[in-house]
Amino acid sequence: MSVTELEQRLAEFADRVASMPASAELAAAEELVRDALAELGRARKRRDGGPQREQKLLRQIFRTLPVPVIVMDPGGTVRRINNETTRLLGSPAGYLIGRGFPLLIESSRRAAFRGQLNAALRGEESITFETRLNHQGRTHTVRLVLSRLRMPGEPQEMVAAVALPTEVQLTEAQHPAEAPDEALFLAAARRHELLSRLTRLLLDEESLREPVALIRAARLLAAETADWVIADVLRDGVPHRAAVIAPSTEPVARLHRAVEALPPAEAPLVAHVLATQSGIIHEMLSDESLLGSDVLAQMRAGSLLSVPIRTDEEVSGVLTLVRLRDRPPFGLADLGLLEEIGGHLGLALRAQRTFQRSSNAADALRSGVLPRTLPDIPGFEFAAMYHPGSGLRAIGGEFYDVFPMKGGWGFVIGSAAGRGEEASSVTSLVRNGLRVMSAWERDPGAALRKVNDALLAQHTGLFVMAAAGFVRGRKVRLASAGHHPAALLQPDGGVRFTEGGGVPLGFEEGAEPAAEELTLAAGETLVLYSDGLVGSRSADGAGYGEDRLTEVLARCASQPPSAVVKAIEEDHRAFAGDRVIDEITVLTLRRAR
Repeated sequence: MSVTELEQRLAEFADRVASMPASAELAAAEELVRDALAELGRARKRRDGGPQREQKLLRQIFRTLPVPVIVMDPGGTVRRINNETTRLLGSPAGYLIGRGFPLLIESSRRAAFRGQLNAALRGEESITFETRLNHQGRTHTVRLVLSRLRMPGEPQEMVAAVALPTEVQLTEAQHPAEAPDEALFLAAARRHELLSRLTRLLLDEESLREPVALIRAARLLAAETADWVIADVLRDGVPHRAAVIAPSTEPVARLHRAVEALPPAEAPLVAHVLATQSGIIHEMLSDESLLGSDVLAQMRAGSLLSVPIRTDEEVSGVLTLVRLRDRPPFGLADLGLLEEIGGHLGLALRAQRTFQRSSNAADALRSGVLPRTLPDIPGFEFAAMYHPGSGLRAIGGEFYDVFPMKGGWGFVIGSAAGRGEEASSVTSLVRNGLRVMSAWERDPGAALRKVNDALLAQHTGLFVMAAAGFVRGRKVRLASAGHHPAALLQPDGGVRFTEGGGVPLGFEEGAEPAAEELTLAAGETLVLYSDGLVGSRSADGAGYGEDRLTEVLARCASQPPSAVVKAIEEDHRAFAGDRVIDEITVLTLRRAR
């Protein structure tokens, strides 16, 4: 804009001020504008600085005007302020520019300001009215003059606001000098406490096992910092509504269902957050279609913020919080907190997906190496127990099996020295290989030798500790490849152990399993168990061991295998509590007659 054009605009502005009802403030403002016009005239006559000098002069005049002047866009967002405005409101230009000017107006008068702003944009005349500004603990009663500015080269019109204070009062006593700092400290402490509570909630085991993390987080946020909380998650790249929490104090069931039914993919706010992958805050809503339809108007929404649910690698959803008109609006501190919460939620959802995949994989692996039911063998009773363990050892390579064979039946229990799918494939080889070999070999030791050779040929690098038995009549042929000795519980409560031992399968070619033969009397129970049982430790570091197992078995004299298994399980739970890290497998068989 040239100096001549500026002179014209200032002259028009001076005429508008002169046409207003007389007052000392307006007279002073008119005199200042006239002085500015005179200075511009002198500058135009000199013409020694060119356009750049003119622009500097204009900026200097604007900054030093001794009345507060604010330039805002048609939406009410502050674009420029002068020095007197920062002095009046007590905040620097960097804080005020970019914020909605209506946020500075007392909440009960914001709607009236909106009407006056629209009238100024539509008309040619300046609009003058009284209102109240609330900021930094002070209330300013001001006469506000709004004038439309047509600025060449600008894509939209602006509005100039001159604020002439008529009264200033404190909104609350501030006798201690440190009161504002104390308020800021308490607000920061509340945000920290909210983040800590959310973190504890997301780390809870149930939040990993079940899809409840988003709902729990939404409920906490609704109770602490928002009226409405809406969570949307991405599925195959499309956002789907996952949770909607409504105010508990209002009958909004119909509106609640309407918000749940709205497709988030059609909400401009959700699309914007997903596209930019960054949070956004609307301290004062001017567009009530941001969530689609007119739900924000029905909510009586005053402000909202929305942040991505994300990790460093991906965005997995959008979290949106809404406050009603009668509550203080969200601020930049709230946006920063919610962006951090969005990061926590993103990590929680990723951990939940990983946990679910691991759990599903564990179920698939176990179904491949554990029998669904034990066969009915005449003259014998069976019972078995398997616990998957926890943490990184939840998916492992323990297995057991009971199967028919020519002239009798067989059983096996074992554990691969590994975890996951590779261990599962190895244990499947051993389990199924032993079943196949039992059709050709009458001795379990010979069957284990051939399974050992087959395992070595696969070059897996894993080895398996196993114990197998072939039963014909009362005779039991036992073979052990590096496994714990089996326990034999006698009807009178006596307990003795077999020899066990031997070299694990897959360790070396030609290794011979340890072998022995037992004759089971009626009422005797053979108990086979994994290292996860006797090798487990309590919270104070004590080992379970075979001595404790002996004591438990001695109390189970003459009891059926199911009761023996239950007694072992309950005793181990009392010993280890929640520290079940390794898998635990127990297989019991009893000669009934």
